[in-house]
Amino acid sequence: MAMSSASVLDSKVLVLNRVYTAIRVVDARRAFTLLAKDIAEVIAVEDGTYRNYDFSTWTDIAELQRSFEPDRHDWIRTTRITIAVPKIIRLFDYDRRPRRTVKLNRRNIYARDENRCQYCGRTFPTRELTLDHVRPRVQGGENSWENLVCACVKCNARKGGRTPRQAGMRLVREPVQPKRNPAITIRLGSGKYDSWKAFLDEAYWTIELQ
Repeated sequence: MAMSSASVLDSKVLVLNRVYTAIRVVDARRAFTLLAKDIAEVIAVEDGTYRNYDFSTWTDIAELQRSFEPDRHDWIRTTRITIAVPKIIRLFDYDRRPRRTVKLNRRNIYARDENRCQYCGRTFPTRELTLDHVRPRVQGGENSWENLVCACVKCNARKGGRTPRQAGMRLVREPVQPKRNPAITIRLGSGKYDSWKAFLDEAYWTIELQ
């Protein structure tokens, strides 16, 4: 089923700095804004090499792309044009590198735990999940990678303000701080984002989703 224009605009785009280091991930809305303002260019990985396109050229080759590789891209359709959503863009005048730590937040914990309740082991949609403090805050538990886990509503309610042992429950696995941004790791599992791998080495897999 074809994606709506609104859904396509939520597609993720990898952003490189001027020296081709990955620095963040933005949605297609933000990527097109940067391209239209001539702040960035499109980087397309083709047959193991990459090509640079300004926004005008990227728009001009859309017809060829639709003819020869229609399933390779997500498409934005307007009353005037149809254009492919780029997978990667590069900023012209930005040299800073990303932070080397993974930010502790709800999204990254859900990604680390793969949307799987760490008590019953079942996978749930994000809206049906909560964060649980393994050692409850009422017992001095803190906000940390090692003390926060993904839990379904039912298991979280059952555990309450107790430790897993006190509640007669067991963790599926011990929570740890990931060495890489877990959301990026999951996204790289999709063939749709294979082109990102050329720019994501071991040192810079801790970029933030924004």
